[in-house]
Amino acid sequence: MGTNPTIKLADAVEIPQLGFGVYKVPPEQTETSVRTAIEAGYRSIDTATLYRNEREVGAAVRASGVPREELFITTKLWNDAHGYDEALRAFEWSARELDIGYVDLYLIHWPVPSADRYVDTWRALGKLREEGGVRAIGVSNFEPEHLRRLVNETGVTPSINQVELHPLLQQCELRAVHAELGVVTEAWAPLTRGRVLDDATITGLASKHGKTPGQIVLRWHLDIGNVAIPKSVTPARIAENFDVFDFTLDAEDVEAIGALDRNGRTGAHPNDMS
Repeated sequence: MGTNPTIKLADAVEIPQLGFGVYKVPPEQTETSVRTAIEAGYRSIDTATLYRNEREVGAAVRASGVPREELFITTKLWNDAHGYDEALRAFEWSARELDIGYVDLYLIHWPVPSADRYVDTWRALGKLREEGGVRAIGVSNFEPEHLRRLVNETGVTPSINQVELHPLLQQCELRAVHAELGVVTEAWAPLTRGRVLDDATITGLASKHGKTPGQIVLRWHLDIGNVAIPKSVTPARIAENFDVFDFTLDAEDVEAIGALDRNGRTGAHPNDMS
């Protein structure tokens, strides 16, 4: 098996390209799932205040036996904590729950444009990075207009934008803006919540490469430059999702998957979240 590559963020911090997500993993299953992922080779774990399992992620990190500096831990600020002071307090809560010394990446979970407080929230994240509690800062579910406003009003560009992205929603326009601004693209729901795994194109490529449909989709993310964070609580699937470093897709494969794009969003649009 090959090595999980890393991508350098604007903060000069490197993030593993394939990570492990714990969205909707119940707290009572989180510690075991994260420890299983770390044992399988994952070094990047993605959680959030919303998921209510930060404490269990921290416990898994501490119990893993892997040096803290070899792990990359992401968490996110929820929508009810927008605003400068509110964001600082929200981070203090997450830091206590995780209890791992520092956070590698802290994200604004959604822009919540109806509240119009994400710029002040972003300034608070900048302060957290300056003080050393956070190594890198970024956003999640931000649209081009939200990104440009952050840059124009604060002069600080998010290092990463974590968005819904998969073969049915390839976010080509947004990825072009990321490339222009120097923002790394990170995909949540990278496997389309399973909805693309029986597509004839994907299953055909799985047969061609001797891999599973899920492995084909994850390899596609890596080959086009995305960071991806698949989630599972099944040990065999956790290991399977990480077994994608011994092959690559060719240009025709990538083109074939590119043809599947159909704005197939499975979650909320950022402008509709409150």
